[in-house]
Amino acid sequence: MSSPRKLVLLTLFLSAILVMPTGCWSSKEIEDVALFTGIALDKGQPAPIEKEFESKGATYSKRNKVMATLQLVPFKSQKKQGKKQNDQKSTFLNISGSGDSILEILRQFSIRLDRPLMGHHLKVIIISVDLLRKQSIEQLTDFLLRDNEIRPSTLVYVSQGPARETLMSKKLNEVPSFHLSKAVRNRSRTSKVLKPITLSRLDSLTHSKKSFVLQTLVTGGGELELSGASIINGSTGQWIGSLNQENTECLAWLSGDRNAGVIKTDDWNGETITYEIKSLRSKITPQVKGDQISFQVEIHTLGRLIETWDEQSHPTTNDYANALDKRLEDKLAAMMEELMVKLQSKYKSDVAGFGRRLAIENPAAWKKVKEDWDNVFSRSEITFAIKVRINDFGSFTED
Repeated sequence: MSSPRKLVLLTLFLSAILVMPTGCWSSKEIEDVALFTGIALDKGQPAPIEKEFESKGATYSKRNKVMATLQLVPFKSQKKQGKKQNDQKSTFLNISGSGDSILEILRQFSIRLDRPLMGHHLKVIIISVDLLRKQSIEQLTDFLLRDNEIRPSTLVYVSQGPARETLMSKKLNEVPSFHLSKAVRNRSRTSKVLKPITLSRLDSLTHSKKSFVLQTLVTGGGELELSGASIINGSTGQWIGSLNQENTECLAWLSGDRNAGVIKTDDWNGETITYEIKSLRSKITPQVKGDQISFQVEIHTLGRLIETWDEQSHPTTNDYANALDKRLEDKLAAMMEELMVKLQSKYKSDVAGFGRRLAIENPAAWKKVKEDWDNVFSRSEITFAIKVRINDFGSFTED
């Protein structure tokens, strides 16, 4: 084939590609569907608008076990004549319904909306503590795991207070579900933000029948905060207690998941000193003697003295640094002790990975106790060896 002819055929081929329709033949325009990006699950009670509907005969057979709230985007409200741009309503819409089947609740929304629901872009699932006291997390997420429209990368949170309130915002143009999906990026700054639990990870955790933690959300004054962790019992799948923010930091440090954060204590003059962790390593070593199981935990951290309120201190001297190291070690030891009291005595739940280390290093011992591990863990002796070293004093000036 001659070169000119090849050129003509290539030109025709490229032209055909340009005029061919692009995209999926069965695709739907975004304006024609109702995308939901967040779902909040609360204790069952009819939403206010449902009560009004039901008073006018709009009823169907159900038990109010759960209330589901969806966040729909984009939702464009009509701007009224003469109103300024800032007077427009939110760009998202929250819609709530109650019942005893999450799928059925979502289908009920189809007779209230003018567009079909689509869950391909679901970002977050939030479940309230009150609901998890009554229902297992496995029951509440069964439909969400089975639905092939919903991505397994969807993040799962627990709320202290109504879950639907976490999908509300007073900030202009903020979509709360988007905000929540991005908040985990701050893990590089603080260990108070837990490793995110996705829907697929939650599935494996619930089937393992081992206790685990989920990040807790709190709301106030129209704002939202990631605050501590909720413990989910492995046997029942229900909420059994909470860890505060310092407990959550210790949990991350203990498991070696994070090496960020600060340790704050007082010096010998009662003034605040703040130590910033730059590196941290931890090691859990199981020890088995007969039927007795114990653990030795080593935590070593290097960091910098980033703040001191004591005007009389001399932070660059070795004696000063060594004395502060000891005070910081005592503080960290006290924080770890508080965490272990909660895990072993109050909640009797190993959510820190002690059982996992035993299974790796002594499979035979683990096989004997794994069916009753939380109780065995609660009776196990755990000792700590903690080393804190200041190797940086930050930047400062002296007169």
